[in-house]
Amino acid sequence: MSAETSVTGTAGSTTAVRDFILPDLGEGLTEAELISWLVDVGDEVHVDQMVVEVESAKSVVELPSPFAGRIKALHASAGDTVSAGQALLSVAEAGADSSADAKSNLDDDSAGGGANLIGYGTSEPKARSTKKRSFGAQSEPPTAAQPAPTEQVSPQPSAATFPAPEAASTTASDTGVSPVSSPIVRKLAKDHGISAKHLPGTGPSGVVTRADVLSAIASGPGITSGRTASVPAGTSNTTRTGTDDLPGTTSAGEAAAASVDAGNRDTRTPITGLRKVVSERLTKSRQEIPEATIWLDVDATELLNTKRALEARTGEKYSLLSLVARFVVAGLKKFPIINSTIDTEANEIVTHGDINLGLAAQTPRGLMVPVVHGADQMGLRALRDSVSETVGKAPTGKFSSQELTGGTFTLNNYGVFGVDGSAPIINLPEVAMLGLGRIKERPWAVDGELTVRKVMFLSFVFDHRACDGAEPSRFLTFVADCIENPISLLPEL
Repeated sequence: MSAETSVTGTAGSTTAVRDFILPDLGEGLTEAELISWLVDVGDEVHVDQMVVEVESAKSVVELPSPFAGRIKALHASAGDTVSAGQALLSVAEAGADSSADAKSNLDDDSAGGGANLIGYGTSEPKARSTKKRSFGAQSEPPTAAQPAPTEQVSPQPSAATFPAPEAASTTASDTGVSPVSSPIVRKLAKDHGISAKHLPGTGPSGVVTRADVLSAIASGPGITSGRTASVPAGTSNTTRTGTDDLPGTTSAGEAAAASVDAGNRDTRTPITGLRKVVSERLTKSRQEIPEATIWLDVDATELLNTKRALEARTGEKYSLLSLVARFVVAGLKKFPIINSTIDTEANEIVTHGDINLGLAAQTPRGLMVPVVHGADQMGLRALRDSVSETVGKAPTGKFSSQELTGGTFTLNNYGVFGVDGSAPIINLPEVAMLGLGRIKERPWAVDGELTVRKVMFLSFVFDHRACDGAEPSRFLTFVADCIENPISLLPEL
């Protein structure tokens, strides 16, 4: 997607300036966070060249340019929130017939250059440049003086030459147009009683960014509607830090959004991005589903012995999660109603023929449920490899949209956090979820004798609209039996 303008110079040449618009994100998503630029102002780009990396609530993707030319301006910085329909960058191409070429290049979506968020383009993506880039705005190289054109596209100012606060305020009041590119930034300012258009902008061409608004909020009640804040020129925008890669730490977007109320020690963090999606889905799950939870204490001693014997015999590694996943798949085949979803619009229970096993994962982006598709068609080795590959991506949280959709049942291993049990919330539109607690030595009766065994806690939550207590209880006891006596699964294989 793009917007196009033409600038005509005195020499008669025509420069087509095109804005690359963030396309529709799909699945009800309207915003994304800009992770990094893969190009700089002044760079030449070709069609399908990857130019920017963005993170939606679903996945992290690189977007290719749908046209060729020279980068004229970057309209957002790393860490900024951008909305569907917002211009990401501008590209200029000089030539007598560049405008016609551009229109042909942009309108022919059927050729593969359409404005889809994921997987669009007409050629294989080129390798990313390894040179270090500054993600702030940059100036173009100086050129020889020329007569003033009839209309001029302003060059991108450098970080060191952003307009002074007074100049930015004057520009906004003179033109009556807010220098804020994002409606989300304007809303954030409005919610705190601040007029965004009166703030000095540190973004490209003096654009007010979210970081500017947050700085004004943090400075206290001195920044109100119609007043100008004093912010040093050249203040950099918020960027990601190394803590983004550490589980359990605050993400860059959340850290940038956190603001301290001047009147007390409270911290306010806007609920945005993935956190907003998770919040909405879990709230809807609690509101819609008449759920019930059942649980069992299970002796996992034989499961651990079987794991060690299997690894010694094959020389390969097997995780306990992959072994339990195999038991779960067998249980879903035996009790297919558990492998269902609810179609609320049609008022129907959809029992699925395929088993797509979701694995709840804590990532730096938040809670995500990547899916192992076709788990029922896999043997133990294939399932083990798929589970291992999926879990291996959790530290980055970079799952594709396909990996995050289509699940029919979810397995949640919260034992890794050192807790015994939980009452998990069902992952809509599925009808059930199995939770695994930690394995701990406990006193246990075996053949009438008290001994110490490795015991784990299973909790199972199900949707009463899909089934009553019989099938969930049988499913849970089947999985528990497999854990206590893994050889009992052999007849099911």
